[in-house]
Amino acid sequence: MGNENISLMAHLMRRAGFGASRDELERRAAVGYEATVEELLRPEERQPVDIYEFLRYYHFQWKPGTLGGIGQSGWVWRMINTPAPLQEKMCLFWHQIFATGVSKVDHYDEIIDMIDLFREKGLGKYRDLLLAVSRNPAMLFWLDNQENHASAVNENWGRELLELFTMGVGNYTEEDVYECSRAFTGWTMTPKLPRFHMGRWDWYFEYKPEDHDDGEKTFLGHTGSFDGEDIIDIVLRQPATARFIARHLYSFFVADEVQVPAWQDTPPRDPDAVSAIANALTESGFDMRHTLRILFNSDFFKEARFTKVKNPAEVVVGTLRVVGGGELPGPDIFEYSNHITYMGQELLNPPSVEGWHSGVEWINSGSLMKRANFVADMMGETRRPGVRAMIERVKVSAASPDDVVDTCLDLLGPVDVNAETRAELIDHAAARGDLRWDESNEAESARRVSELLQLIVATREYQLA
Repeated sequence: MGNENISLMAHLMRRAGFGASRDELERRAAVGYEATVEELLRPEERQPVDIYEFLRYYHFQWKPGTLGGIGQSGWVWRMINTPAPLQEKMCLFWHQIFATGVSKVDHYDEIIDMIDLFREKGLGKYRDLLLAVSRNPAMLFWLDNQENHASAVNENWGRELLELFTMGVGNYTEEDVYECSRAFTGWTMTPKLPRFHMGRWDWYFEYKPEDHDDGEKTFLGHTGSFDGEDIIDIVLRQPATARFIARHLYSFFVADEVQVPAWQDTPPRDPDAVSAIANALTESGFDMRHTLRILFNSDFFKEARFTKVKNPAEVVVGTLRVVGGGELPGPDIFEYSNHITYMGQELLNPPSVEGWHSGVEWINSGSLMKRANFVADMMGETRRPGVRAMIERVKVSAASPDDVVDTCLDLLGPVDVNAETRAELIDHAAARGDLRWDESNEAESARRVSELLQLIVATREYQLA
């Protein structure tokens, strides 16, 4: 099977999922690239992960309350084991945009419900998702819309709807923010009850017509007695919205962009690609499945390999999907979740309404050390089925230092390191000569392969997606 086919499939699975083992890549390459794209776009045809398998082990996670930062563990376990990786990747994408955190909401259950909402609607029409998020209690509380009254307008939700969720700065006026916010008055949540012994009671959306300003409003040049649903329809008709969401899609799936606050002044990295994504959004009525099909099959996507720094969730989940051993929800799942946090991405608790700053800003001296240590530790566990499978492949195909290094690089990516790094890896492998797989040397050779895998995953190139 051609190495180019494997390389392209590995690229797709890193971006549309969390990576894949060499066995999975070969199975998918045999099916074909476009067929794999179609499978990824149709998660409803796959048997879903049974979250109750996780809850049977950790029943307290049914209502995690504010359990000291471990409420995300069920989602992490689902990402590790899902047969529909794009569905979970879209949850991560929307969580970055609709950044809602437990630091303020103080209610993991409601934010988990929002992730469930992304899972249900994230590959559908953006209008449906945006409307559902507008009525989501966690978002209502996060952006204070329960304080948005006909007699006292609160602009927080209305401003972020325009600035971060649809159009972007520079495409509306302060008057538009105020008129938009008036349209969402009366969109609130049922009163919060005191905590019970396992956390908070569930929250629910509530519309209070007596608290809604049904007067005439002028918004983006349109005049009428608009409500929130009308506002959403108007903003989705604006070309700026298609361009803004397209740039988010490009930055998340194709190549790292500058941070969102700089978009007003900094042109896209690839304006033609962003325009192509925006056109797909517009022509399909913001259908994400259609748009991603165009994106994944485009030349600009296929050529954009290793142009993104992996976010911490991709590092941890992707490594575990390759090394295996994370199928049962053992106690390690809490450590896996914490490692994502240690690397700078506390899931369900983004630092602000902007979400996380991505790209090279994921990397600093501390986070780089934690990333390298985690992946190296996982590759050092030779009992894990994925590590064992790579050792077995080396065993039957390579013995000399050059061949062993190239085989390991191929199995982990394929990863294309620079000549200096490859030479250092070969020097390390050559220090103890060729691998020998007779009975008395097999354990030592397996350990040496594992050691080489550890060195490779600590390279700069492996940290790129």
